[in-house]
Amino acid sequence: MAADGGNPAGSRAGRLAGTTALVTGGGSGIGAALCRALAGAGATVICTDLDEAAAARTAGDLPGARSARLDVTDAAAVERTVADVVARDGRLDLLVNNAGIVFGGETTELTPAQWNQIIDVNIRGVVHGVTAAYPRMIAAGGGHIVNVASLAGLVASGLLTSYVMTKHAVVGLSLALRAEAAAHGVGVTVVCPSSVDTPILDKGAIGSFDSRDLFLKDQGIRKPYDVDQLAADVLAAVAADRALLIAPRSARMAWRFHRLAPGLLRRSAVRWVANQRSRAAAHAAGR
Repeated sequence: MAADGGNPAGSRAGRLAGTTALVTGGGSGIGAALCRALAGAGATVICTDLDEAAAARTAGDLPGARSARLDVTDAAAVERTVADVVARDGRLDLLVNNAGIVFGGETTELTPAQWNQIIDVNIRGVVHGVTAAYPRMIAAGGGHIVNVASLAGLVASGLLTSYVMTKHAVVGLSLALRAEAAAHGVGVTVVCPSSVDTPILDKGAIGSFDSRDLFLKDQGIRKPYDVDQLAADVLAAVAADRALLIAPRSARMAWRFHRLAPGLLRRSAVRWVANQRSRAAAHAAGR
């Protein structure tokens, strides 16, 4: 899947029709939306998720799609899944490393088990996908890897320390790999959205914090980004062989602001943490 210099939206379906795409974390949220978009563009989709029933529900609504249970923290399982796809379909054109989790709250309240869990899913899960798929793409003479990170992988936020750490790692891995992969005809795109309307907004808060407060309120986000629009953005980025996708426009503005005025943003981040702590204390007092 070499870079296409034409219109991204127009070339998207043409480039993906007849290809084989494997999506992790496809049972819900961004992963499910990407499965829908890929199937709509004519790709054969393999939807995987730790929740086998959720993966089956996503695939069941899509023409030609199939599903499988996959724990991305299990390197051997990822290797087997990729090998099975190549054996059955003869190719793997697109790998989307999307599976991820989040913890939000005071760093002091994170347990060693939670640190290990988020590292295993968000970092090692991506590494396992790359380790299994990248050599096969080199052997095939092409392919594309999409790693779903977050705006948190570019702009750090307190009270999300473990998540920010893992997503920075995914961004770094992706940009470094892209430089190596280009000579082999393999593209790498890292996706960095701000808050997207998915179930993750209601999960992961620890202590007295509220997940939607952490991801939306006080960050100027009135409405999370539509997940299907993000999926369309991702396919367009793949069509254009873009290194980095930051969406929506407000996320790009935040990233540029961070680069132009890092000191001001750091001071704003300190105030944001203080505001979140006040909200959490009020929430705890009202119980």
